[in-house]
Amino acid sequence: METNLIIEGFKFMGLGMGTVFIFLIIMIASMNIMSIFIHKFFPERTPEINPAPKQDNKKVIAAITAAITHHRQG
Repeated sequence: METNLIIEGFKFMGLGMGTVFIFLIIMIASMNIMSIFIHKFFPERTPEINPAPKQDNKKVIAAITAAITHHRQG
């Protein structure tokens, strides 16, 4: 009689794990299909890179230096 309970336990374990596995396979497939759909109809825009003038770089460096100095002083 105990053997039947062990076999039944393995059956339920297999059923539960199989259900979760099938759910995960379906979820991954639907996410891949959704990703393909989104990339096809809503492509990403490439950002335009504009090099900053030299004066802006000097201002940024000055601001960073001032912030570090202020932070070190407490």
